Amino acid sequence: MTKPRLLVLTSTFPRWRDDPEPPFVFELSRRLTDRFEITMLAPRSPGSLEQEVMADLRVVRFPYFLRRWETLAGQDGGILNRLRANPLNYLLVPFFLIGQAWALIRLLRAERWDLIHAHWLIPQGVIALFVKKLCRCSVPLICTSHGGDLFALRSAPLQALKRVVMQASAGITVVSEAMRAVVLSMGIAAEKVSVIPMGVDLQQQFTPDPKGTPRQTHELLFVGRLVEKKGVDQLLRALPQILETHPKTGLVIAGGGPLEPDLKRLTETLGLVGRVEFRGMLTQAELPTLYRRATLFVAPFRIGRSGDQEGLGLVLVEASGCGCPVICGNVAAVQDVIESDHSGVLINPDDTEALAAAIVALLSDPQRRERLAVQARARCLERFDWGVIAKRYREQLMQSIESREQHGDLERDNSPG
Repeated sequence: MTKPRLLVLTSTFPRWRDDPEPPFVFELSRRLTDRFEITMLAPRSPGSLEQEVMADLRVVRFPYFLRRWETLAGQDGGILNRLRANPLNYLLVPFFLIGQAWALIRLLRAERWDLIHAHWLIPQGVIALFVKKLCRCSVPLICTSHGGDLFALRSAPLQALKRVVMQASAGITVVSEAMRAVVLSMGIAAEKVSVIPMGVDLQQQFTPDPKGTPRQTHELLFVGRLVEKKGVDQLLRALPQILETHPKTGLVIAGGGPLEPDLKRLTETLGLVGRVEFRGMLTQAELPTLYRRATLFVAPFRIGRSGDQEGLGLVLVEASGCGCPVICGNVAAVQDVIESDHSGVLINPDDTEALAAAIVALLSDPQRRERLAVQARARCLERFDWGVIAKRYREQLMQSIESREQHGDLERDNSPG
């Protein structure tokens, strides 16, 4: 049988093989190729190919400026954080929107599609809706929100725009229950909204050390983009208090982003040079080694000044998969992953003393660390392994296609010509 044809729109996608950028859209899509014929539409970047095949995915990258300046997506924390870091990046936004819209128009006119899957309401959902109307295209649209597009961008016009996109979509998926509550509060029908997180490979990649190598006893780890909502500055401020009772403690920070220079300066100001190691952006293949050796994974997530916050926090799942106990800032979405004092420890992300005290308590209690780690991995296997997640997405996407067919909308008006 011919596979249904799925067109995926995204702004975050590997620029090349082994790119350290977050790979979750790629990882989901490649696991759907058994059921769908998939084309990815993603932005071009310096050094990337315009077209290629990656893991049975046809990848089309659209140009939107001179190649050397095509850096709005895929670097330093994603589009929103690139804009916050340098207002000049706003000059690239209209070119980005036009570039992706034009590329989508060409694909819709040249080929037949059964479904469009847009990752992020803004800009991909907006672009997809605009182009569908422009081309009078009846192909159903599924939108997935990952957090920043929903929690941030809170001005009245942008809120209204998000609402229009969601109302026009055949279905909406969000990655946490907290996000679903926000969507429902915007007046979107409950039956249209599904909670399906992104996944983690907990069977082969993010697993406890197969050699059983002992963990370090005083090594803290943070993995993620260096942006405000991650709260890494709070962790640095808590470290001097931790060193008073655990003087051998060190911190490894794996990630990059616009706040990296500020965090390095803060490290110097606090007298922590030699205690903190900035490792930069690492590939997915490099991360399990860090998770397996760390004593604790600490993610002091918080709500940013713009309202932006974690949509879920897959790094919590990666750490738990590798048997590393977790301490996390208590923002709403992470409660899908962490049940406090059962699969991790949740703390007030704005209370540096509480963060330091929680870390000191776990560093002093290896038995509690082991209990939390075992329970966290079991919980994550049930909820976040890619095998579970991909199955749910297959069902969601096929349901949208079949619903269209059941309503007699079999005439595709986006055929060539």
